[in-house]
Amino acid sequence: MTARARVRAPELIGKGGWLNTGDRQYTLADLRGRIVILDFWTFCCVNCLHVLDELRELEEKHRDTVVIIGVHSPKFVHEAEHQAVVDAVERYEVHHPVLDDPELATWKQYAVRAWPTLVVVDPEGYVVAQHAGEGHAHAIEKLVEELEAEHAAKGTLRRGDGPYVAPEPVATHLRFPGKALALPDGGFLVSDTTRHRLVELDADGETVRGRFGAGERGFADGGRDEARFSEPQGLAVLPDGRIAVADTVNHAIRALDLATGVTTTLAGTGRQWWQGSATSGPATEVDLSSPWDIAWFGERLWIAMAGVHQLWTYDPGQGTVRVAAGTTNEGLVDGPGDEAWFAQPSGLAAAGDRLWVADSETSALRYVDLDGGVHTAVGTGLFDFGHRDGAAGQALLQHPLGVTALPDGSVAVSDTYNHALRRYDPESGEVTTLATDLREPSDAVLVDGDLVVVESARHRLTRLRLPEEAVRVADRAHRTRRAATEVAAGTLRLDVVFQAPAGQKLDTRYGPSTRLLVSSSPPELLAEGSGPGTDLSRDLVLADGVTEGVLHVSAMAASCDDDPANEYPACHVHQQDWGVPVVVTAGGVSRLPLVLAGMDEQG
Repeated sequence: MTARARVRAPELIGKGGWLNTGDRQYTLADLRGRIVILDFWTFCCVNCLHVLDELRELEEKHRDTVVIIGVHSPKFVHEAEHQAVVDAVERYEVHHPVLDDPELATWKQYAVRAWPTLVVVDPEGYVVAQHAGEGHAHAIEKLVEELEAEHAAKGTLRRGDGPYVAPEPVATHLRFPGKALALPDGGFLVSDTTRHRLVELDADGETVRGRFGAGERGFADGGRDEARFSEPQGLAVLPDGRIAVADTVNHAIRALDLATGVTTTLAGTGRQWWQGSATSGPATEVDLSSPWDIAWFGERLWIAMAGVHQLWTYDPGQGTVRVAAGTTNEGLVDGPGDEAWFAQPSGLAAAGDRLWVADSETSALRYVDLDGGVHTAVGTGLFDFGHRDGAAGQALLQHPLGVTALPDGSVAVSDTYNHALRRYDPESGEVTTLATDLREPSDAVLVDGDLVVVESARHRLTRLRLPEEAVRVADRAHRTRRAATEVAAGTLRLDVVFQAPAGQKLDTRYGPSTRLLVSSSPPELLAEGSGPGTDLSRDLVLADGVTEGVLHVSAMAASCDDDPANEYPACHVHQQDWGVPVVVTAGGVSRLPLVLAGMDEQG
């Protein structure tokens, strides 16, 4: 049996209470005898959504021994609203208990530094593993099997039904719709995201003409009742008249022929893209990652690849895909496409010589020019957000998911977490508010001079007259609400902790199996230590005179099954991005550990 460190698990505390438990409140003592996996997540985070999908099979296979508990730990102000968490749990089909922790109390008790983070607690109430980022489901399942055997032998394993209680289903025509498309006859096609289908509506935006897809999660081509989608989002018309669909959780681009009702696959394999995968090639042979929106621009179908913070393109003539902009690093950096950074691009709109991008995690409005250069119109980075109108340089959005080109050259932004529709005018450089009191607007389409808005959390389309006068709102500015780490001046030792899971070893067949990229905001924070490398530990030198900022750390490690008899062992990629706010103080720490996988034995 593998020796493991044993640290007593802190209690689960959350001011918002428990969801998916039939109103019962739980403590760790109530779960003694079960293997508990704590999933620290927040619903804005696409990596967190990937982990929800990774855990589904484990959750089903070990349902009598394992209890998964989502600890919802908000980044944005909107995510601290209890009803928003309730909505997200339904929207993303979370089928386990969720603790709503709006004040990050449990996050702090477990010293979590990143979304998503998984913590494994054994049946006796001890923390035995911690993993940050994606790609850990295989390792956790191996650990679960070890713990099952160990605690069955000790008599400390308790089998049986878990605490999950499903909420009552709600009858509506749409359920958390994502995006909409205006049809030539005045109707609409809407991605009915949570029900895994597309719905065609009459011009009134309410009467259902038809549905496409079986209404259950899956990946299958075929007729209107045979096709299967998984949380579809963006829609766009192709030159041949078919409608392209961003089939987000299937990591694919599909095509619907409205005349025949048949759905086919244009791009993607159904597998999620990982570092080292192909970045161009035949469209149905290249993996994609959570495509969230699509738009026709410059003779190509552009894809907002939210899962890897990039823009890709699909060429229907050649039947190929390729990366067009973004490095996979998460942040806000302008410049040539191959140097730019995005953060979960989630909305696209083509207008003349610009492709507008709603870059959700940086709360930014950006655009790509015809030469492929990336520019920012509104937004400053990963940590500043709010609702502020005025000059674009100081205006604030909050996690926008949609953007719509308007006839006068301006754009409307579906400012999702502000429950508002905003407008940016490139001529004046001003941001205004067109409408408020929407509920998580995620897209809008222009119809006869009006805007039809997808009110995702109200499960409907809402028609708005474009006002001649902008709505006035009180300015609100926010920063991400994590406490800064106090660090000492001078040299700071950065240790990314990675321990290959049991039965695996680092994959060194083709060179180094680890990667580390470090940068900072502001860049002047680091005198030495920024840039790429292959060692997961590094000395960072903090510059004199800069007393606070954010360290951006991106780490990747590849491990393979350690079986000499297997010529082609299965390999697994573990990766995570951290944004660590720091403040320089006299009594600060000189070492910063970030756990990618395992336990920090120096902590």
